[in-house]
Amino acid sequence: MKIEKTGFSLKDRLIALIKLLRPKQWVKNGFVFAPLVFSGEMLNTYALAQASLAAFFFCMASSATYIVNDIHDIDHDRRHPKKSTSRPLASGIVSKNAALVVLAALYIVLALGYLVMPKVILVIVAYAVLNLAYTFVLKHEPVIDIFTIAIGFVLRVIAGATALNLDPSAWMCVTTLCLALYLAAVKRRQELAQSGSDGRKVLQKYSVSLVDRYAEMSATGALLFYSMFVMSARPALVITIPLVLFGLFRYWYVVEALDGGESPTDALLADWQLMAVVVLWVATCVFVLSGFSL
Repeated sequence: MKIEKTGFSLKDRLIALIKLLRPKQWVKNGFVFAPLVFSGEMLNTYALAQASLAAFFFCMASSATYIVNDIHDIDHDRRHPKKSTSRPLASGIVSKNAALVVLAALYIVLALGYLVMPKVILVIVAYAVLNLAYTFVLKHEPVIDIFTIAIGFVLRVIAGATALNLDPSAWMCVTTLCLALYLAAVKRRQELAQSGSDGRKVLQKYSVSLVDRYAEMSATGALLFYSMFVMSARPALVITIPLVLFGLFRYWYVVEALDGGESPTDALLADWQLMAVVVLWVATCVFVLSGFSL
């Protein structure tokens, strides 16, 4: 693959190509497993394999989305103080042609995936189309940009349910929507607080106080809908409500006191308490629901 700049070692180039896929962001595709967890089938080998395959295809799709976005934003990123050195394309380590080859390979994998999981791939196609619209138009529209990001998480949940031949839970979808809106609003808040309105054009139409209110409303909605869901459909999971509440509190602490949150994935991976509460929540759900069905 052609590299735009010389002087880079083979190791640097391989790392850049891997970084182009944004593997750290694959953590977001954990939402694909939500229907599996709440179905009580986490210990079912076949169900786990189906959900894992759906998550794999979503990882390929999300990586493709990031590559398209990086190609589209390459000129803007080259003028950005951080992205000009951290993004493989903007920094020049990886050429645009190389990125297009990787992108084509990802789309081939997804096309082959249609032969295995056609219904799941159709959900992923909807995700891809939504993100193309986001890259070229919607990310410049205030409020719509945040909702577009959040809907992508809802589609992950729908893909997970589809992989297991389950009807997507309305409770699960609306809870996911609120939680994703919370994370997206916090991300915008931190971008504004740390970089002002220079990082994204849409930030010129936001203020820190406005996105703070969006985040507070969304977090409240996520907690409320999750609590109503477990109390009405999964009473045994009432014990997980404090874990969810602690997670929301801790994430806001990471944002406010530790100046994190511009990347929800980085905030999660960097804070052991957030990681611990997620693991504990999953473990509790698996233990409690192991004999239940969605």
